[in-house]
Amino acid sequence: MAKFERFYDPEVLARIGRLELRARMVVEGIITGLHRSPYHGTAVEFADHRAYVPGDDLRHIDWKVYGRLGRFVIKKFEEETNLRAHILLDCSESMRFSHGDRMSKYEYGGTLAASLAYLLNRQLDSVGLTLFDSKIRQQIPPSTGKNVLNLIGETMEETRPAEKTGLDEVFSQLAEELPRRGMVIVISDLFAPREELATALQAFGIRGHDTIVFQVLDETELSFPFEGNTLFDGLEGYPEVSADPRQLREAYVAIFGEYLEEIERIVSTAGVDYQRTLTSDPLDAAVISLIAARARMRRIRR
Repeated sequence: MAKFERFYDPEVLARIGRLELRARMVVEGIITGLHRSPYHGTAVEFADHRAYVPGDDLRHIDWKVYGRLGRFVIKKFEEETNLRAHILLDCSESMRFSHGDRMSKYEYGGTLAASLAYLLNRQLDSVGLTLFDSKIRQQIPPSTGKNVLNLIGETMEETRPAEKTGLDEVFSQLAEELPRRGMVIVISDLFAPREELATALQAFGIRGHDTIVFQVLDETELSFPFEGNTLFDGLEGYPEVSADPRQLREAYVAIFGEYLEEIERIVSTAGVDYQRTLTSDPLDAAVISLIAARARMRRIRR
């Protein structure tokens, strides 16, 4: 087995694969609307046909095909043929953190990225990957080909988290480069200045991208359960610190809680779908929870 295949956990993929049995939920919850072109003029290039289903816009029926074959088909245009999904995976040094025998945040985020890529690829959607810290480190352009899954896995396997996080410059650059409206999936611990996150998410929203944020954390980062004098490694340029965590726990938990509340406020203000997930959580649960939440919101908005 190739090393990168560890990101494609067979049990997780099997459970996520079953989402296809709930196709309506998947389509309405994670992909819908982005398959449909917002354009109706002649500037959009014709791509293919598909069978008519009740509820389709009658303006898009190909009457020439009906006259020739006696069946209703709908014209598909290039803009609606595929969703273009861009997965942005944080490979900064803080993503190396793990505790006990759990996966690191990078390993967990990478497996989540691979699982989402697998789901989107099976939906015949284009999916690509960008690895970033304070700069763009690796990029795989969105593709519908099966080999894109191998490329994503190999690229994540070859990358070692080592540098500082920097969201503002990276996300602004990506928002400019992404060629058209699509889906942007951010997987990160979001350990960066909060004003950078706000500015970065706005850059995607202004350009019409549907943005999803998965914040990946280790549960010890929330509870700070350490006992006795401990030497804490410094990451992303911070020095080592020796301290008694029992004296710090109450203040740490309060400050970290305020940070999480601020993150939730920022993503809510930006109109971004947000899912916090811990490395101890089942991987497929994060995907299913987000799909269910998006499906509920779409029903409410109707």
